[in-house]
Amino acid sequence: MARARMTFLSEQEADLIHRQSIAILERIGVRVHSRSVRELLAEKGAAVDHETMIARLPEKMVDAALATAPKAFTLCARDPKHDLPLPSDPYPYATTSGLAVNVTDLRTGEYRASTRQDAAQFAKLGDALGSVDFLWTSLTANDVPAHAHGPHELWATLQNTSKHVQGVTVQSAEDARVQIELAALVAGGRDALRERPLMSVISCPIAPLSFEAGAIEAQVEFSRAGIPICSMSMSMGGITAPITIAGTLTNANTENLASIAISQAANPGAPHIYTSESAPMNMQTGAINYSALEKTLLGIGLGQMARRYGLPSLVCDIGFGDEIHTNIGPFSDLAVQFLGIASHTDILTGMGCIDSAKGCSFGQLVVDAYIWECIREFLKEVPITEERIGLDAVAAVGPGGHFLKSKHTVRYMREELTRWDPRKLEMLKADAALLISEAKRIAEELLGEHQVLPIDGKLVRQGDEIIRAYEGRLAA
Repeated sequence: MARARMTFLSEQEADLIHRQSIAILERIGVRVHSRSVRELLAEKGAAVDHETMIARLPEKMVDAALATAPKAFTLCARDPKHDLPLPSDPYPYATTSGLAVNVTDLRTGEYRASTRQDAAQFAKLGDALGSVDFLWTSLTANDVPAHAHGPHELWATLQNTSKHVQGVTVQSAEDARVQIELAALVAGGRDALRERPLMSVISCPIAPLSFEAGAIEAQVEFSRAGIPICSMSMSMGGITAPITIAGTLTNANTENLASIAISQAANPGAPHIYTSESAPMNMQTGAINYSALEKTLLGIGLGQMARRYGLPSLVCDIGFGDEIHTNIGPFSDLAVQFLGIASHTDILTGMGCIDSAKGCSFGQLVVDAYIWECIREFLKEVPITEERIGLDAVAAVGPGGHFLKSKHTVRYMREELTRWDPRKLEMLKADAALLISEAKRIAEELLGEHQVLPIDGKLVRQGDEIIRAYEGRLAA
């Protein structure tokens, strides 16, 4: 039984979005704030105006990029048992929220600015939770030099999980080179890292249709090193993209195609994940509306576009918190999450997220992990075979009998009736106060008992020195 996927674009509509994206790239172009990246694009056939910083990408250049971008690759981990082959099957991989600036203190309950130690502890908790498949660099290290916080967050996360790590903060080409050096240190060298990329990275276009200099130069560095790129379009309908679903879909698709073209211009065959965190504006506040049903429709449609191109995708979220001190959000938030889970996405992000992604909570991460563990059972294959139908058992029992003593029941009962862990399910049924208390207790217990696969102390000291040297160069 194949995994059911939700769709809403017809083949003709998907073709239209592609054609309109190509028209935008050829006629309007994208603004690239880096001269070196514009020159790279010009070498590959783009029409570049350095004065306006506009690069117009011909269709053949985009087609060539889509042809060389790999259709399948692996997000590797320090412990190979946590490797994640893409595309995912039978259900998406789930990861944490990314680069929140606040955290709910596990001991005091205070909602405060996060630190590097918080980032390390959050990664350790994610490492302990089996349904967290890999870790984003989830919390901002507000207690280190601002221009060096990306390497600090990556290094803290790498040391506290043996799963794959996805970096969220990269501010320049030099920042990227430092992060690559840290990952290579753990992998066993640059060649080993290229063979088994222990990290990937989020690289965001600036909607509409722009690429900031530091971020796109960093993307080129990562692509050349073989580090998978997630081209996260954050198109906001009505503000940085047309307000219609069709217009926002097309803007996000266009930004993804442009980002893929840049990665492939830097290194044909560089791994790339089609990515979106696009949503409409909140018409009352003007902020991005993560709770809108339209956000899920955008994710479903963009997942279809990624499948059209044969690319792995990260286009929907998972995370069930809303307010700072509650663990389950309102129905609208839950509906948006549930619908997105059934979309054409290989990765879901947002576990542990609260306060519209501005914060993270240890307790919320436990709740989200447990909910996801339950939900993903619905996405697993259910074998329908003659043996499982049990015709012989039916014949042996006969009309009016019962199956309690049937060998067929004994054989399959434990497998069929224990899909949900009853202890976790009971916790999720609890009222809000008890749920919060129990989630915090579990988080504290896991952090106290869980042992992370260690990195050799000599390598840790070398990594610390790499970061200190980087900070010194920034201060000079």
